[in-house]
Amino acid sequence: QVQLVESGGGLVQAGGSLTLSCKRTGVAVRINTMAWYRQAPGKQRELVATISSVGSTNYADSVKGRFTISGGSPGNTLYLQMNSLKPEDTAVYYCQASGSIEYWGQGTQVTVSS
Repeated sequence: QVQLVESGGGLVQAGGSLTLSCKRTGVAVRINTMAWYRQAPGKQRELVATISSVGSTNYADSVKGRFTISGGSPGNTLYLQMNSLKPEDTAVYYCQASGSIEYWGQGTQVTVSS
C-alpha cells in the first residue's frame, strides 16, 4: 500500500502564500502521475495541478501563474507552492497518486481570508 500525508495548510490573508507538502510512504509501486485536488464546501472536488513521472506539469486555469507543482518522484515529497492566494482558493487540498490504482491523502485545509 501507498500512504500519502499532506501538510502545510492553514489560514492566510488574500495575496499571501502557502506551500503544501505531500509525503509518500509505503511499498514501492509504479506511479505515473501525482496531483493536487481541492474541494470547497458544497462543491465537487476539482483538479488543481498534475505532474507526471517525467516532470510534465498541468494546471487548472484558475491557478495558472499562481501555483507551482513540483517533486513527487520516488522517495521525494510532492509540493504545491501557492502564491497570490484568493478567498476562492479556500478548500481542503488533497494529494493523489495514480498508478494501477489511485491513492489519496486525507487532505489539508487551506483558508484564505479577504
